[in-house]
Amino acid sequence: MKKNYASLYSTLFILVILALAFFTMMPQWTSEEEGPLTEFSTQRAFKQVRAISRQPHYVGSKNHEEVAQYLLKELEKLGLETSIQEGYTLSDWGNLVKSKNLLARIKGTDSSKALLLLSHYDSAPHSYSLGASDAGSGVATILESVRTFLYNKTPHKNDIIILFTDAEELGLNGAALFVTQHQWAKEVGVVLNFEARGSSGPSYMLMETNGGNAGLVNEFAAAKVPLPASNSLMYSIYKMLPNDTDLTVFREQGNIQGYNFAFIDDHFNYHTAQDDSKHLNKKTLEHQGTYLMPLLQYFANANFDATVSKEDYAYFTLPFTFISYPFSWILPMVLIALVLFVLLVFIGVGKRILSFKEIGKGFIPFLGATITSGLLGFYGWKFLLHFYPQYNDLLNGFTYNGHSYIAGFVSLTIAICFIFYQLFSDVKKTMNHYVAPLFIWLLLNCGLAIGLKGAGFLIIPVGFGLIAFGFFILTQKSNALLNIICSIPALLIIAPFIQMFPIGLGLKVLFGSAILTALTFGLLVPVFGNYTKKGRWSFLFLAIAGIFFAKAHVTSGYELGKAKSNSLLYIYNAETKKANWVTYDTNLDDWTKSYLGNQPKSADFMQAVPLFSKYNSGFTYAAEAPVKDLATPTIEFLKDEIVGNQRELKIKITPNRNVNRYDIFASEEMILNNFKANGAQAIGQKGIKYERKRGKKILSYYVVANEALEIEFSIDATAPFDMELLESSFDLMRNQLFRMIKRQNWMMPTPFVLNDAVVIQKKIVPTPVVKTVVKKVIESTPVQDSISEPKPEIEPETTPIL
Repeated sequence: MKKNYASLYSTLFILVILALAFFTMMPQWTSEEEGPLTEFSTQRAFKQVRAISRQPHYVGSKNHEEVAQYLLKELEKLGLETSIQEGYTLSDWGNLVKSKNLLARIKGTDSSKALLLLSHYDSAPHSYSLGASDAGSGVATILESVRTFLYNKTPHKNDIIILFTDAEELGLNGAALFVTQHQWAKEVGVVLNFEARGSSGPSYMLMETNGGNAGLVNEFAAAKVPLPASNSLMYSIYKMLPNDTDLTVFREQGNIQGYNFAFIDDHFNYHTAQDDSKHLNKKTLEHQGTYLMPLLQYFANANFDATVSKEDYAYFTLPFTFISYPFSWILPMVLIALVLFVLLVFIGVGKRILSFKEIGKGFIPFLGATITSGLLGFYGWKFLLHFYPQYNDLLNGFTYNGHSYIAGFVSLTIAICFIFYQLFSDVKKTMNHYVAPLFIWLLLNCGLAIGLKGAGFLIIPVGFGLIAFGFFILTQKSNALLNIICSIPALLIIAPFIQMFPIGLGLKVLFGSAILTALTFGLLVPVFGNYTKKGRWSFLFLAIAGIFFAKAHVTSGYELGKAKSNSLLYIYNAETKKANWVTYDTNLDDWTKSYLGNQPKSADFMQAVPLFSKYNSGFTYAAEAPVKDLATPTIEFLKDEIVGNQRELKIKITPNRNVNRYDIFASEEMILNNFKANGAQAIGQKGIKYERKRGKKILSYYVVANEALEIEFSIDATAPFDMELLESSFDLMRNQLFRMIKRQNWMMPTPFVLNDAVVIQKKIVPTPVVKTVVKKVIESTPVQDSISEPKPEIEPETTPIL
């Protein structure tokens, strides 16, 4: 009997298409040589990354200023005149900081609007992050691209502004300072912003606009970026998440639109001590360059008016291709597909090649596989979190072996699909059972066409599925070659999302990858349904899943370069005169136990001052600590007056030690009006009421050069005064008052939370107002004196006013 190898050939073809989809999303090699000066060099850019990321350089640190000076010199080496913008800003989320933006400008021949190249140069605080990827990579990409642009003496009519913002990690404060206070902001036509939320993987393009995106889409397509990776669904999801970039401020505060370019893979390195040059993937850095070079050359001569539009486009990328079309096409495309589907079904039933009974049976394997896979993904990850409690240590939700789990659950889902179609379908009924996936996909696209138009391109794989289905209905034959060709759009468009979702959103959405895998399998039923030995294929994919789960188990521990995060703070309560060690950790290790003990107490007593963290982490455990001789801050009430029904206050808090951060809390019964901090009002504030977005927290002030904090506001005269502060220094591990045990090399400080800090907790209690009165000295010189006496010193008189 002649063996049929059709299923093997089909599988090999699918693997080739998948490889094409994934390997063309970004460059797959980089030269180890620097290359000619006329071209962008990844090696030269990487040298800049290493120079920027030698040490943590968060706002307020000595290294932060050194990086700023280094970048100014690098811009000057390019022959550019540099400038600095400094000032306080208070973000809508209550983060106050004095930012230091670095700027340069390349004049064009005839510019009405300017192109802005944007990235930030500060690193994340608290976790000793070196900031190599986030965002040393962005700064280096801009420096190398501008060097190439200037070296080639590229003719251009538009001005090009280079802006390296400060304090992005603290609340986008540097961007806010530029947009709201710099005269150049009004001249910006388009922004190209380079960011990172991981340390490898393709760089994705996301647009930011207040109007329609059609202009931005068309201009991006015209720039002919060689390896674009983007789609309109990504931005629709991005807008739903609590993630912002500097470009968000440009859009919201300045109505300035542009493009974000960011990579998100190896998310576990984000904001950690592992965000160093060793972990940055050079191919990813090169991908950033492949965006900026053609876009820089294009927008240097573009008409920025062309980017403005009221119309929205859906867009997506295929290998080496960027495709877009108007939102207005989406609903007609779905309706046409729906009408064609209904027509083909009734023709098929009329020809008696389809039957409603068999069509109904087709829902059993499709829905059965989809639901089973989704449940296994959802509860399977919960089981893994229980079986491997260390996975909870990484707050971002993506483990070091995360890719093995993605591959494992996807393989398991494919095995489940083959099992269901082996049990509830056969080759003769394949096209009858294909109706169910087509119907479900059409229903999904009807919903997307109304509620999530950014995903409107998902109708395209369904359309190709209808082509294969229609050929069968019209010829009463299933063409294997046509079926495999019609599967290509599903593989190219949908398959990347299967990996992208858990990378971007965490492994908690593995169930989503499983469901999407089953849905994609459904679109490929004309191919897979014709496999004669589905049971064997199911066994094969079960074995593959087992291999990946075994690999994940073997690599489930920690090691150098894949470190366990842990946290520790020393908190001294100036009211009770007691001190505690506290942590956010749920799984204590030997290092934290050396301070907290084996049976630490609950840290519930710290709930009165809830510190913000990106993933809502709260203090878990505490233990008594020795009291150290810490200099508490000086709190002065410079103003405390009743004016009408309002109590007007001005409070100055001065540090008496080197500090990095103040967190100020107040009872939610205190409604604050006309709030200012160091002279800055909250950006975007409307009306006189200060809107608090984080409960009791009023603000977090990140201190530069130990400058004092002054806050002024008014409250209802009858409201009780109840305020508290936490004063933090990020020096627990090197403070001379403490003899701290060094972490082992497989440990690192937990990111996204206040960590490795010496904290003083203190109530803000009204004190007598200190008012400075300057005496006026009137001098009288005797007429007979030919030489005047020296003028006496003018001395201040301090008079306490209650």
